[in-house]
Amino acid sequence: MLFNSIDFAFFLPIVFVLYWFISPNNVKYQNLLIVIASYFFYGMWDWRFLFLILFSSLVDFTVGLALLNQEDWRKRKLLLWASIFINLGILGVFKYYNFFVQNFVDAFSFFGKEIEIRSINIILPVGISFYTFQTLSYGFDVYKKKLIPTKSFIDFSAFVSFFPQLVAGPIERATHLLPQFYKKRTFNYELASDGLRQMLWGFFKKIVIADNCANLANQIFDNYTEYPGSALFLGALFFTFQIYGDFSGYSDIAIGCARLFGFDLMQNFNFPYFSRDIAEFWRRWHISLSTWFRDYLYIPLGGSKGSLWMKIRNTFIIFIVSGFWHGANWTFITWGALNALYFLPLLLTQRNRINLDGIAQGKLIPKFKDFIAMLFTFILTVIAWIFFRSQSMHQAIEILNRIFSASLFSNPQLMDVRHTYLVMFLILVFIVFEWLGREGKYGFSFVMKLKQKWMRWVFYCFLLLIIYLYGYQGEAIEFIYFQF
Repeated sequence: MLFNSIDFAFFLPIVFVLYWFISPNNVKYQNLLIVIASYFFYGMWDWRFLFLILFSSLVDFTVGLALLNQEDWRKRKLLLWASIFINLGILGVFKYYNFFVQNFVDAFSFFGKEIEIRSINIILPVGISFYTFQTLSYGFDVYKKKLIPTKSFIDFSAFVSFFPQLVAGPIERATHLLPQFYKKRTFNYELASDGLRQMLWGFFKKIVIADNCANLANQIFDNYTEYPGSALFLGALFFTFQIYGDFSGYSDIAIGCARLFGFDLMQNFNFPYFSRDIAEFWRRWHISLSTWFRDYLYIPLGGSKGSLWMKIRNTFIIFIVSGFWHGANWTFITWGALNALYFLPLLLTQRNRINLDGIAQGKLIPKFKDFIAMLFTFILTVIAWIFFRSQSMHQAIEILNRIFSASLFSNPQLMDVRHTYLVMFLILVFIVFEWLGREGKYGFSFVMKLKQKWMRWVFYCFLLLIIYLYGYQGEAIEFIYFQF
């Protein structure tokens, strides 16, 4: 089920009413309702993969209980590795099997030996990378004794399958989200109102910004051989805002939706395109994933300690694995490696943690130096997104060759110039709103600073009108990160 669908418009109010009015103040029944609603929510896509979520939940729930009274470190480590092997094994089969088979065959063909290994025609379950990492965090934290394992399978299932963030995050830590299922929850009007505002902002990002940008980006990338460098750069620019509006829009809807039910989810995006260097960008982009890799991979590898070689090695590992997490294609791996190269000068000069505060705090206009740094970082990010969006390395390299040529300064020759200008105007409006709200939790939070209530409602109605006028009029478009 999609957030931006008619189905969800009926689903959410029904679950909300049942949650607060049929089973008020009863945590056990509320959690059971969340599990049922979440399985229905996911089953609307493909009910067969509900068994996969159920199996993954059973594995880590059982491992957690086994770790509870197990003090033998060898047996504890064996239990942890069982969880890792099973979870990553499932993820590997569904997401990476064909990639490894094809590259294995290609490697032998390179040396003149032809071998035949059958690939498998398999559907990638929506959100498998997200809920797999979420259950893995539970096993890690119980193993490290940061968390006491739950004895309630209903509570644990609610944590794993919580429908607002089930299929595209944020990837919640068990230490943060799971204890919230134990506590009594009472309806909070202010919390719910803020949740609705954040959901509205998320729908604006997705329906108005991301979907309109997608229309132009797809047209350009799918026909890249027909366009000059100027049009291809515009295509990369449109994709840059598409993926941000799409993914952060999903996170805003998920976080806001969770607030309706009394839950607090972690912030997943913190205005990343206002970053002044790549290190700051990665502290602000997909925070739940970057901090997951930091805590469960980067730090165990040694983090920033040790020799310079170890720091460089760990940096490349974390970025390349992050790229591979996104998809089984060399374009994603290259995207990760390119970001590692961007990060390397900051690491070598020990300047990777100089921009820890927000840009131009308390000011309307940034310093000229900060503006140039922000613009440079944004351009680097746009270039990296070309690899992320391209279907192959050949396509990415060809697009870059055309961008870095004289045709960059030619007429873009776009088919629908009027729509292009409209989308660029909408992006400009979006950037202004994000800039004004950059010190809040989401872009539209600046509206709450307006003293007059009627002025706030004018902005709400303005967003609703823009969504109605410029939203996609056909079927609801899936979110980009459903494929990951």
